[in-house]
Amino acid sequence: MFQGTGSDVGKSLIVAGLARAFADRGLRVRPFKPQNMSNNAAVTAEGGEIGRAQALQARAARVAPTVDMNPVLLKPQSEIGAQVVLQGRVVGNAGASEWQQRKAGLLPAVLESFARLRADADLVLVEGAGSASEVNLRRNDIANMGFARAADAPVILIGDIDRGGVIASLVGTRAVLDPADAALIRGFIVNRFRGDPALFREGMTLIAERTSWAPVGLVPFTEAARRLPAEDALALSRAPAAAPRPGTLRIAVPILPHIANFDDLDPLAAEPAVDLVHVRPGAALPGDAALVLLPGSKSTLADLAALRAAGFDIDLAAHLRRGGRILGLCGGYQMLGRSVADPAGLEGPPGTHPGLGLLDVATELACEKRLEAVTGRTADGVPFAGYEMHMGRTRGPDCARPFATLAGGRPEGARSADGRVFGTYVHGLFAGDAQRAAWLARLGAAASGASYEAGVELALDTIARHLEVHLDLDLLLALSR
Repeated sequence: MFQGTGSDVGKSLIVAGLARAFADRGLRVRPFKPQNMSNNAAVTAEGGEIGRAQALQARAARVAPTVDMNPVLLKPQSEIGAQVVLQGRVVGNAGASEWQQRKAGLLPAVLESFARLRADADLVLVEGAGSASEVNLRRNDIANMGFARAADAPVILIGDIDRGGVIASLVGTRAVLDPADAALIRGFIVNRFRGDPALFREGMTLIAERTSWAPVGLVPFTEAARRLPAEDALALSRAPAAAPRPGTLRIAVPILPHIANFDDLDPLAAEPAVDLVHVRPGAALPGDAALVLLPGSKSTLADLAALRAAGFDIDLAAHLRRGGRILGLCGGYQMLGRSVADPAGLEGPPGTHPGLGLLDVATELACEKRLEAVTGRTADGVPFAGYEMHMGRTRGPDCARPFATLAGGRPEGARSADGRVFGTYVHGLFAGDAQRAAWLARLGAAASGASYEAGVELALDTIARHLEVHLDLDLLLALSR
């Protein structure tokens, strides 16, 4: 099991790289994360959902993702509450305090999923969540030491030297842990090192002496990490604002509090001809953007209110007057319509709320969640493959001009009468090279011709080779028993 001294120390990436490295050695590898908190999710073949990081790790291991790889998924809907997904299915909502009491009751289901994976694998790589040192939450923990103790899993602790204080983080974790928990930690990894490794040789020795843990390796930062999807929106909030790139096609994306499945944007960001601009509340949408893209949302109504509070609705109207285009994905599609009704009170008090009115459609949120891989062709005849993941139905006159036609003939999405506003429930649209090229051509730019999916595979291979050089994989296998 790989745990961290904190969130975003690189656990997901290290597990993905090791999954590819050990799979290339001929082992049957399976990724596992007992509890994840992320609004970036993937659809499995069973029609369930798991964290997108575990889907990427499954891909790294060269196996199809299953709901057992992430049995508990929390999808934040507010500052203090989240939707709870158990073994791929929504089982309700929970506030932060309620969740702390409720989660221990889910440990049997977590161990059940783990047992199924273990029975079908030579090696299971388990990823913890957040920080191993959150001892104030230890009593009902199922994500870190609570799971490790229940499964008798040896632990490797990962620290991030790039954020500073890595010696204190690792040694301090040893100091605050219960002795029985600390005894499960067998080794440590220092991640994201920059510079001459010789300068930290003494630091590795000091940590080993203070903790009695084996040094598994010092991992230098690698640019290949940037080519893989981030696990959650924390990466968006920490990313520095990029400088404008003259001569490129500008696509603007308002970043709202409950953004979901934002890896939809990654293939566009990878295009040299595209300047993908993340616009946070307090800034205006750039006036020279050719396309404004409204991404998915875990809480459509809350993000619609945040959009208006930031003045983005005024910017969108100005963008259309200048001849720009708007594309709404999933929750963004729902916001574009005349209204969003929530009769069951799924996102707050029951009621109907005005939308942006840029598409002549109306949405009604519903308890039933659609989780399905889809293929089809957009209205211009270009093929795509993606997935749907939403709780709502959208209908109206603009649906008579569907965004796409799915396999089997079902119309999907909507287009405005002037052909400048589009809405769709399909995620993963731009990962298709043909679809991405068609959009860029429509906006007056040329795609690079590079395969996005091939780029992901190359990044996984590169990271696997990187970890083989800088980590002791044989030691990890020995510790894994």
